[in-house]
Amino acid sequence: MDRLNYINSGNAAFIDSLYQEYQQDPSAVDFGWQKFFEGFDFGRGSEAPAASAETPEHFLKEINVLNMINGYRTRGHLFATTNPVRERRKYYPGKELETFGLSDADMDTVFNAGVEVGIGPAKLRDIRQLLEDTYCRNIGAEYRYVRNPIKVKWFESRMETSRNTPSFGVEQKKLMFNKLSHAVIFENFLGTKFLGQKRFSLEGAEALIPALDSVIQKGATLGIEEFIIGMAHRGRLNVLSNIMEKTYKEIFFEFEGKNYDEDSPFSGDVKYHLGYSTDVTASNGNKVHLSLCPNPSHLEAVDPVVEGLTRSKIDFKYKGDHTKIAPILIHGDASVAGQGIVYEVLQMEKLDGYRTGGTIHLVINNQIGFTTNYIDARSSTYCTDVAKTVLSPVFHVNGDDVEALAYVVNLAMEYRQAFHDDVFIDILCYRRYGHNEADEPKFTQPVLYKAIEAHENPREVYLKKLIAEGSITETLAKDTEKEFRDLLQQQLDESKAEERFTDTIPMFNGAWEGLHIATEREAMAKTDTAVPKEELIEIGKVLTELPKNKEFFKKIEKLFQDRNAMVNKTGVFDWAMGELLAYGTLLKDGHPVRLSGEDVKRGTFSHRHAVLTLADSEEEYTPMDNVNPEAKFSIYNSLLSEYGVLGFEYGYALANPNALTIWEAQFGDFFNGAQIIVDQYIASAETKWQRGNGLVMLLPHGYEGQGPEHSSARIERFMELCADNNIQVANCTTPANFFHILRRQIYRDFRKPLIVFTPKSLLRSPKCVSPIVDFTEGKFQEVIDDTYAEAKKVKRVLFCSGKIYYDLQEKQQTDQRKDVAIVRIEQLYPTPVQQMAKIKAKYSKATEFIWVQEEPENMGAWPYMCRKFRKEDVLKLDVISRIEGSSTATGFAKQHAAQQLYIISKAFESPVGPELKEKIKKTTQKMATASAD
Repeated sequence: MDRLNYINSGNAAFIDSLYQEYQQDPSAVDFGWQKFFEGFDFGRGSEAPAASAETPEHFLKEINVLNMINGYRTRGHLFATTNPVRERRKYYPGKELETFGLSDADMDTVFNAGVEVGIGPAKLRDIRQLLEDTYCRNIGAEYRYVRNPIKVKWFESRMETSRNTPSFGVEQKKLMFNKLSHAVIFENFLGTKFLGQKRFSLEGAEALIPALDSVIQKGATLGIEEFIIGMAHRGRLNVLSNIMEKTYKEIFFEFEGKNYDEDSPFSGDVKYHLGYSTDVTASNGNKVHLSLCPNPSHLEAVDPVVEGLTRSKIDFKYKGDHTKIAPILIHGDASVAGQGIVYEVLQMEKLDGYRTGGTIHLVINNQIGFTTNYIDARSSTYCTDVAKTVLSPVFHVNGDDVEALAYVVNLAMEYRQAFHDDVFIDILCYRRYGHNEADEPKFTQPVLYKAIEAHENPREVYLKKLIAEGSITETLAKDTEKEFRDLLQQQLDESKAEERFTDTIPMFNGAWEGLHIATEREAMAKTDTAVPKEELIEIGKVLTELPKNKEFFKKIEKLFQDRNAMVNKTGVFDWAMGELLAYGTLLKDGHPVRLSGEDVKRGTFSHRHAVLTLADSEEEYTPMDNVNPEAKFSIYNSLLSEYGVLGFEYGYALANPNALTIWEAQFGDFFNGAQIIVDQYIASAETKWQRGNGLVMLLPHGYEGQGPEHSSARIERFMELCADNNIQVANCTTPANFFHILRRQIYRDFRKPLIVFTPKSLLRSPKCVSPIVDFTEGKFQEVIDDTYAEAKKVKRVLFCSGKIYYDLQEKQQTDQRKDVAIVRIEQLYPTPVQQMAKIKAKYSKATEFIWVQEEPENMGAWPYMCRKFRKEDVLKLDVISRIEGSSTATGFAKQHAAQQLYIISKAFESPVGPELKEKIKKTTQKMATASAD
C-alpha cells in the first residue's frame, strides 16, 4: 500500500498542476480532464481554492477512482465471463477495490471521476457497477493499446453508454433464435442421417451463424454491397446452407455422392472445402452479394486470397470505394495463433498495394487444436494477440451469448466503416466432438469433454433466456423446430429420389463472361499477339522519353537514352524493353496491368526501372502512366512476404481476368516460402473447384555462381505438379518470346496460371535481344529450332531451356560444330510433344537426342522430361547435367565454373584437357569420376 500511496502522491502533484492550468485556461488541458475538473468544481463549488491545498485526501481518492476506471478499461477483459465451459485462468493483480487504493468504505462516496464514464459525479458503487457491466460480463474488450485517441474514445463512448449490454427488440431476438435454431438442428440432422461421415460440424459454436447474419444485416445498412468470406472446414456446411443459401438438398446430394460425374475431367474436392456465391436480401431490402471462397485444409491459406479478391473488386467494380465491400475471415483459435500467414496478411492491410479497408475477423475458439490443449498451442494470453501487432481492437465474447455476439459484430462493422481498420472477435466456445465426428476427444481431453457433454447447446441456453423474459413461448419454439426438421427431411427424401444433381450456378459469370476451361488442343493453339510496328514504336517512345522539367539520376538518364535508341534507331530490344512493351501494349488495348513483389519497381537486378525516383526528392515518375489513362498500371514493392503476397495476387487475378496480374519473386527460389499457394491453389484449383486463374509468376533463374539460394527457382517442383493442362511453365530465351507469352495471357478465351523462369545475367547480354520484326510479326514459340547447324550433317541434337542455350551456342559457333543442333524448349508445359517429334524427324541422321541442363540431375526439367519421353518410339532422351545433389548449387565460384565447363564440353564431346581435368578434380571428386566415365 505504501508503494501505491507513493505513486498516487506523484499523480496528485501532476493532477494539481493540470488543475492550475485548467483554472487559467480550460482549453489548455485535454478534453477528458476538462470534463473531470468541471465535475470537480461543480461538486466543490466554483469558488473553491486549489484541490491539493484544501482536500488532499479526497483528491487522492479521485485519482484512485480514475486509476480504477482505466484499470477496468485496460484489464477488465481478463476477468470477463467469456468461457462457457471452463473456469478462466486467474490474473494478478485482480480488480478488487484494494488494488486501486480504495475500500468498501468508499462505495457510497460521490466521486467526480464519474464524469470520465459519462454519468457525472456519482457514487463509487455506481461507477464500479458501470465498469463491471461494460468490461467484465460476457464481453471482454481489448482496445486501449490503439494509439489513436479518437478511436479509443469512439469505443468508450459506445461501450460505456450502453454498458456493452445488447438491447434488441423482440422481433430481432426471434430472428436470431431462428438462425441459431437452424444452425443447431441442421448439425443434429446431419449427424443422425449420415452416421460416420465427416462434416466438421459447428456444434458448440453455432452462434457463428446469427453472428454472420448480423454482420451482413448491419453491413447492408452501412452501405456494404458485397462480402467476401474465407474460412476453414469447421462449420463450412452450416455457413453454406444457413448463410450462403446453398440448398439443403444440394448438400445432401454431396453426402450421397450423387454430385460425382464419371465423365467429368475434374477430380473435385470434399464438400467442406467448396466455395459458393449468392445474392441475399437484407432486412432493409438491399441486395448483398456473398462469396465464400473455396479453401484447402491448409486452414489460413485462404486469408490472402480473400484479401486479393476484395482489393481487385475495390479497384475495378467499386472504383476504389472500399466502403462498398468488406472481407470476412473466419479463423480457428489454434490456426490464428500458429499460422504465420495471419501475421503476413495483417501487415498488408495498411499498405497502398494491398489495402482493403479493414477486415472483420471472427475466431471460432474451440480452446483446442486437433488434440492439442490451448496452453500447448501458444505462448500468448489470447489466440488473437497477433492482432495487437497492428493495433487492431479485439473482443472476446461468450459463445453461448448470442445477443452479446450480435451486439459486438454490429459494433465491429460500424468501426470498420468508420475507420477502415481490422477488428477481431474471439468467440469463446467449444467443439462438441473431436477433430472430426469419428474422432474420440476423451483420449486427450477427458476433463474438458466431460464438461462439454454436460453443457447445453447454445440454442437451449438462449431459449431458456427468451422464455424467461417472455420473448418467446416453448410451444412456438417446438413448432419452429418441427417445421424445420420436416423441411430437412423433405429435402433429403427428394435428394434420394433423384439420380444426379445438376449444378444450376454458372461457372463463369461477371468478369469471367465469355471465358471457359480450355481443352488440351486449345492450350496448345497459337494465339495472335503481334502488334503493328507504328503502335509499338509510339508506345516505345512514351516509355523511353523523360520529362524535361524533372531531374533524374544521371545513370537513369543514360539508361533511358539507350532505350530510346532501341525504339528510334536500332530497332533491337533487350529483355527489359520487351517486358515493358508487353505491358504498354496491353494498357493501350485497355487491359489493366498489376505487378507486385519485393523490389519490382526497379527490379532486383536493376533492369526494369518501371518507376523512377527523382534525383532531388522522393517524388516518383511512372512512364507507363502516360500510355492510356483509361487503363491502370499498378506496380507495388511488396512487404517482405512470399506466402501472403502470392496468395493476394492469386485472389486479385481471380476477380478480374481481364487484367494482367503478376507476382515476381526477388530471387526465383524465394517462391518456396509460398509453396502452399502453388500447391493448393495455382496448380490444383481448376481441377478441384473448376476455377481458372491467369496469374503470372516471374521467377529469376539461372546458374551464375551465386550459390545455392540464388540459382534455382526449382523448376522440378513446378514440373512435378503439371497435369491435365493445369498450368503453363516457360523458360524463355528471347525478349520477343517473353513479350508474346505475356500478351497471350490476355488474348485467349481461357485463363491458366503462367510460371516464367526469367533471366538474371541475360538481362544485359548483347546476345539476349530481339529485332522489332519479332514483335510486329511473330507469335509465341513453344520451340525454337537451330538456325546454325546443317540438318543433313547433324548427328546429335541438344534440347535445352533457358540461359544454358547461350553457353551452348557460344561453344557451337566457336568450334563451328554444324553437326550438333541446339533446340530450345521455351514452353516446358504443356509440353510441345508434337513439335519435338517434328524436330526428331527433321534431323533424320541424328543418333543422339540429349537433354542438357544446368541443374543437378535430380532437379530442373530433367525428371519430368525423363518420364515424359521414356518411351523410345516418341523421343528417347539422355541427359547431361550436374550430378544429383541435395543442394541446388555449389557456393564456391571455382567449383561452379568447373561444373559449367564440364556440362558444355560433355554436350559437344569436346576433349577435356589437363587443365580442366585438374580443376574438376580439385573442386569435386564426384564430378571427376563422372568425367572419367
